[in-house]
Amino acid sequence: MTVISPWEVAARHFLPRTRRWATPGEMAQVLDPTTVQTPALDVIDRELVALADGDIDRLMVFMSPQEGKSVRVSHRFVEWLLVENPDLRVAIVSYADEMARRWGSDIKLDCQTFNGDDDTVDLGLRLRADSRAAGRWQIEGRKGGVYCVGVAGALTGKAVDVLVIDDPLKDLEQAQSAAYRERAWRFWQAVAVPRLGPGSKVVLVQTRWHQLDLGGRLLEQDPDRWRVVSIPAVAESDDDPLGRRPGEPMQSARGERDWAKIRADVGEYVWASLYQQRPAPADGGLFKRAGLRHWTKGADQRLLLDGRLVDLRDCWKFLTVDLAASMRTSADYTVAAVWAISVDGDLVMLDGIRERMDPSGHWPAVRALRERWSADVVFVESRMFGTTLVYEAGRAGVPVQELHADTDKLTRALPATARADSGRLWFPPADRFPAWSDWQDELLAFPNAAHDDVVDVVAYAARVAGAHWLPSGTADQVDARRAARHDDGPIGQAYAAATGASAGVDLMSMNY
Repeated sequence: MTVISPWEVAARHFLPRTRRWATPGEMAQVLDPTTVQTPALDVIDRELVALADGDIDRLMVFMSPQEGKSVRVSHRFVEWLLVENPDLRVAIVSYADEMARRWGSDIKLDCQTFNGDDDTVDLGLRLRADSRAAGRWQIEGRKGGVYCVGVAGALTGKAVDVLVIDDPLKDLEQAQSAAYRERAWRFWQAVAVPRLGPGSKVVLVQTRWHQLDLGGRLLEQDPDRWRVVSIPAVAESDDDPLGRRPGEPMQSARGERDWAKIRADVGEYVWASLYQQRPAPADGGLFKRAGLRHWTKGADQRLLLDGRLVDLRDCWKFLTVDLAASMRTSADYTVAAVWAISVDGDLVMLDGIRERMDPSGHWPAVRALRERWSADVVFVESRMFGTTLVYEAGRAGVPVQELHADTDKLTRALPATARADSGRLWFPPADRFPAWSDWQDELLAFPNAAHDDVVDVVAYAARVAGAHWLPSGTADQVDARRAARHDDGPIGQAYAAATGASAGVDLMSMNY
């Protein structure tokens, strides 16, 4: 007797066969002649067929809202599969129960519409009399059916052959909430994955709201597992999935759409995320690409800032550090940077690191940066003041200054973005700083980036520079500020020794 493995049994659900309709789109046009088939939906159909045939088992579909992706995947694809194999157990998940039930209800209606007339189509699917709820129904005489649930719900006890996740986040407010993003992730880990067996298929359909939305987090965890179909409203590259030239808009399922007006109406954040499927504007978010300027190396200890010569021997140099607490793949990075404040008030990054490392490596890495550039004070956020780095720095006689996170990250970054916009923030040239691409990506993607450790280090440097640089020509104001300071502790004394200025400058209360 030939023994068939469970893998083969499950795989047979998806074996290629002569189908009644070649694609979900072809079936949709028969069931609803008003269906509009666009080039984007052709691409999605092709990938859905590949999923059904077993060429792939995990698919992500990202496309602009109101372009038919959810109807095609959560409605037509599911019933297309059930027509071919009524034994498939399908789960449809959305951000709320009622949204998921809508798709189950639509498929159920299609199954019950046939009345024997020529103008109705018989899908050949009959529902069990005792299982006909809109979001939970089974096919008579078969194992298959549809079960619909929200991401806060449960699939306990439900084996799933096909899992469709459609918009696990409702809107921008939920996407910006770490709690809602974590809820979707917990559903995937604790509810969805345990229900998937050998040969199960998963398709995630959504618009991209955030780099750590469910799609982004799955791609970060296991990028090689997923086939991704990402269709921007306006083509941005030569490898566009629709074969368009850069700048060419998509053909909309809703007819003629003024994409330029939509972009102006929704703003760059929403446009980049919902319409371009890239949760950060191409020219940057708060930090603009044009504002990320680079110095060039001059002779000796001199740098050129767009033609202006800066001698590092005239600058005060310091470090800002953001420490990660662990080395887990999902953990944040340890980031440190050496900065120089020029006599004209430019803030110049000289060098830096961005690595996942064990806490025991924090001080050696920071010490190497400090010694390489003969920098002075190390600035560390107050929540990390009990770390090994601070202890080791103290033992080495290195001054460490505490920084207080007294505002949210976005507000804290504004002084740095203002410096960048005004041409007073400079970074190392890419040929001297190989990690620049990672730094640049994080800055441009903020505040929608998966990580913001680089932004914290840059933001704190801007606050330090704003407090320490005293512009010339305002002697009375400078004297008044100095007179108002009462703390002449070791940090102020170190600053005074390095710059010749009076001690006691309050880093966090000066205007920037």
